[in-house]
Amino acid sequence: MNVAVMYSGGKDSNYAVQFALEKGWTVKYLLSVKPTRTDCFLFHFATVEHTPLQAEALGLKHYLLSCDVADPVKEAAIVEKFVAERQKSRDEKVDAVLLGGTGLQATQIRSIQEALRPYGIEVFAAHSGLDHFEVLKQMVEKGYDILITQVASEGLPQWLGKRITRDNIAKLEADSVKYGFHVGGEGGYYDSFVVDSPMFKKRIVIAADGAEKLMDGAYLGHIIIKNLVLAKKQAAVSVASN
Repeated sequence: MNVAVMYSGGKDSNYAVQFALEKGWTVKYLLSVKPTRTDCFLFHFATVEHTPLQAEALGLKHYLLSCDVADPVKEAAIVEKFVAERQKSRDEKVDAVLLGGTGLQATQIRSIQEALRPYGIEVFAAHSGLDHFEVLKQMVEKGYDILITQVASEGLPQWLGKRITRDNIAKLEADSVKYGFHVGGEGGYYDSFVVDSPMFKKRIVIAADGAEKLMDGAYLGHIIIKNLVLAKKQAAVSVASN
């Protein structure tokens, strides 16, 4: 099956890419949409401008569009127009468009499904129906390096700019219970940016002073990354036993 992946650069869209590749599907292209405003319904705001670098690390074709509206139907129309044009090319025609996550982002899925239904293109979440915390733990165990880039809930500002790791993932779950946000961020509670994964041919390095935090309210904030580059991955060191 030929697929496109809606690619924000976050943990779930990267895991959707891995899901597709493990199924043996052909990822024809990644499609990212960078809003010019923070109140879009369907698209992440923070750090989406850096998805071309992630696509380079993945070795996949990538397109980056812009969005200046905050309406799910109008936002989905941006995707529809672009995908419909790609369907005219045999090299880029797809059978399905994948989204990341476990299917809780109902507005996003429904809006894009309705926009692409006339073209016979399926739209679904890669890990639909699974427990998101279990999926998140799998990502961390597989070596995903996940940076939290945008927050919108009480209890989350302390996580802004931090990485989700084996050492703190239990704390993230505890905070999600305490403050009532979704542990995987679905529903717009938080967004993320992946700097490394098993699929990346190179890792992304952010300079020590290369990220700036901006708070838009008591619980609302995002980061701006100004200095990042691709770098070779460190080779695993094997120790022979005597």
